[in-house]
Amino acid sequence: MHKFYEKIVNNPKKIMITFAVIFLICLALKPFVLVNYDMNDYLPEDSPSTVSLEVMEKEFDGGIPNARVMIKNVTIPKALEYKEKIEKIQGVTEVIWLDDAIDISIPLETMDSGTIENYYKDSTALFTVTINENSRIEAVNSIRDLIGDDNAMTGSAVSTAMATESTVAKISKIASIAVLFVLIVLIFTTSSWLEPVIVLIGLGVAIIINAGSNLVFGEISFVTNAAGNILQLAVSLDYSIFLIHRFMECRKETSDAKEAMVMALIKSTSSILASGLTTVIGFLALVLMQFRIGPDLGLALAKGITISLISVFVFMPPLILSTYKWLEKTEHKPFLPSFESFGRFVTNIMVPMACIFAIVIIPSYLASNSNNFYYGASRIFDENTKLGADTLEVENIYGKRDTYVLLIPKGSTATEKELSSELKEIPQVSGVISYVDSAGAEIPSAYLEGDLLSKLESENYRRMVISVESGFEGEETVSLIKEIEKIVQQYYPDTYYLAGEGVSTYDLMNIITSDMVKVNMIAIGSVFIVLLLSMKSISIPVILVLGIETAVWINLAIPYFKDSVIFYIAYLIISSIQLGATVDYAILFTERYKEYRVTMYKKQAIISTVSAVTISILTSGSVLTAVGFLLGYISSHGLLSQLGFFLGKGTLTSMAIVFFVLPGLLYIFDGIIGRTTKNSNFLKS
Repeated sequence: MHKFYEKIVNNPKKIMITFAVIFLICLALKPFVLVNYDMNDYLPEDSPSTVSLEVMEKEFDGGIPNARVMIKNVTIPKALEYKEKIEKIQGVTEVIWLDDAIDISIPLETMDSGTIENYYKDSTALFTVTINENSRIEAVNSIRDLIGDDNAMTGSAVSTAMATESTVAKISKIASIAVLFVLIVLIFTTSSWLEPVIVLIGLGVAIIINAGSNLVFGEISFVTNAAGNILQLAVSLDYSIFLIHRFMECRKETSDAKEAMVMALIKSTSSILASGLTTVIGFLALVLMQFRIGPDLGLALAKGITISLISVFVFMPPLILSTYKWLEKTEHKPFLPSFESFGRFVTNIMVPMACIFAIVIIPSYLASNSNNFYYGASRIFDENTKLGADTLEVENIYGKRDTYVLLIPKGSTATEKELSSELKEIPQVSGVISYVDSAGAEIPSAYLEGDLLSKLESENYRRMVISVESGFEGEETVSLIKEIEKIVQQYYPDTYYLAGEGVSTYDLMNIITSDMVKVNMIAIGSVFIVLLLSMKSISIPVILVLGIETAVWINLAIPYFKDSVIFYIAYLIISSIQLGATVDYAILFTERYKEYRVTMYKKQAIISTVSAVTISILTSGSVLTAVGFLLGYISSHGLLSQLGFFLGKGTLTSMAIVFFVLPGLLYIFDGIIGRTTKNSNFLKS
């Protein structure tokens, strides 16, 4: 490594120019990285609902209904006018209303009132709309302009459009505030006025290179777009600070700046790499998720931290060497006091805290696994948003409703009629639009209107549109989907396709719940192995992983005790992110403790360790906490907001474990650590 680092410090211009070129290229590429806001697009390609959608797109022009538009105070003729106008909006592929279910030329009094009230009730019309996924924003905005704010619209297409528009603006706001907060934190925690600027330049270069290079993925998820850059900022912040501080320490040992930088790089490599690798591995565990938002986020974050590490070891040395004279000239007295008294306080409470920790491990684990969850996108926007208010208004008049689309092979109309009749017997099924329901089993397809026939029949399949009185997720929805599938399976064994918002959410639930154990075990096991190899100890990895994992469990147990419902995706993602992002604090603390134990007794080693690492942990931890809470408070997207709050609370929990529990564990198990750690050389008491 010594020769490699010598090449780095001896070729500053080449390195600076190379990074400048890469930075400018990635800055230019960044606007071309597409962002996908539709959660259903991240279902595995072989999931039943994804396969069903692909078949439907090949067989029929329209997709599955993904929006409901409710217009108040309209007559049936006026509602038909609105339907025609909505159909003409670019991006709208299909509109289903009362006239598709019954012949409205016949007096409504003679018709089934239940069927009518699916579409028209209390002078209010409810249209089921299918919007092309490539035109969501334009189509949703055009529909809103047509119906006005007094009327309502809801559905996954509306949710995705709103998420796209609202999140884009708020990400910039969050990033701006985060950078300002980082600057303020660095001013208070560093010893030079110039150091915060140097750190932010290094971080900025790494973040832009990562953001622009995301183009290799084609597109990224809204989670990655919203959280990726600010997580990279918060997690990799301490790498640059650690290198600068090591360099300033080495400057006291030699007057040659280049030699001091090589010394600093050699001394800091193991600690920075250990922290970086555990973080990367924690993020890479997400790649094992079948739900593809996990791999999307995991790869982008792992790439980002890797780029940050490369930047610290390759770009930062020339940058620091070109500015070190100014760093020294702009040194100032520390704004923060010595934390030795804090270290003494910690030693007074560390053993009782370790005992409390032992008591809460099992309850926190059990509670964290007993939460109630949302699996889909139906609850992403709450009642305080326009979409949330619209959804509530539609449900107040028409109840919770969804529309499923069923494809069955063309064949016997008598069999199709039997299937339709049996589906209608299900209490939650409020209506079925199909070939046999529109024409009757005896009427040849030649007598049907062309538009109606094209909606219900293709070359290979017939299409049934099933209206159900059910939400997009929940136990009732799961039971309903299973019952429909059971009935259809009897008539068309393994030859049918079923799709809809509720069906996609059902698939999503099955897929992401199966990911939980696998992702967590791989993350924990991988971090354990890295710690085992880097620290050359059997006992230390057990203590550190147990400590941070318990912090994760406590964080995820809070919603259980508050009786809150949480998004399963946020729950799953934060498990890996909190472990990967905050285990660094435990590593830093333990490494310094091992260093002090060579010359100090264990109690004094704890005091000195707390005094030495508090500023570093507070710097990184406070930024990660602030970034989390900023995302939580500012984002109107429920999933992103919840992920942010989990990140903020989780970081605080991890820091509390590291400051108040880990010292006690190191103190209590000091003898075991000494015997199970290679070359520990602890001072014997």
